[in-house]
Amino acid sequence: MTHATEQHPDGVHHIAFMAGDMKKQLEFFTQVLGFPLVAIFEMHGVEGAAHAFLKMADDSLFSLVHVPGGENIPTTMGVTHAGRGEIPAAPGVLQHTAFRAPDEATLYAMRDRVRSHGIPVMGPIDHGFCKSIYFAGPENMTLEVATNYRVLDAKTWVDPDILASFGVTDEEAARMKNPAPYAGPTPVPQPAYDAAVPNLAYPEEQYRKMLLTPDSVYEGLPPYQPPQRDA
Repeated sequence: MTHATEQHPDGVHHIAFMAGDMKKQLEFFTQVLGFPLVAIFEMHGVEGAAHAFLKMADDSLFSLVHVPGGENIPTTMGVTHAGRGEIPAAPGVLQHTAFRAPDEATLYAMRDRVRSHGIPVMGPIDHGFCKSIYFAGPENMTLEVATNYRVLDAKTWVDPDILASFGVTDEEAARMKNPAPYAGPTPVPQPAYDAAVPNLAYPEEQYRKMLLTPDSVYEGLPPYQPPQRDA
């Protein structure tokens, strides 16, 4: 089987948040932010779990996932949630999500829309290439809406001193600013389990078996069909 040769992802397909109170989350993102609900169905293979999709654009979705029991897991600021931009949180935690506004007029309209629901909004703040507003979502989400007015240029906006403070050499910085295209074979065989690389958080024995599953098995799974309802 041959696949497209695009060298990197070309955008965000969807962002997924866990939802403790799905109804509250759906109310917020449909009414406060104006995202239409376009899908909600049983999460594939997980009994009692639900996956919702809200439309930001034709090719860009916002997602909410509810898995029973998640609502009982406590929120701990700095561990499960960042909460604020200037305080630390555990590595891998979503720090915040910024939605895109096409222009400054829409940014101000979004500020007014969110405030009309009684939710405080800070901004717009000018970051030198975009302007942003900030507010909270349900269940301690940290949210932003931003609009660009300048294209980011690495020559201006990549600070070599900041990179050096994280141990990035000049040679490594050059590679980061200009990633080499992939020129290797296709398909590439599934790598063997290696604890030193990023791995999905399944039990190790189960995960090792999953890695031995041929790609053809996944590719051959039938597509999910939503339940058929009478019109």
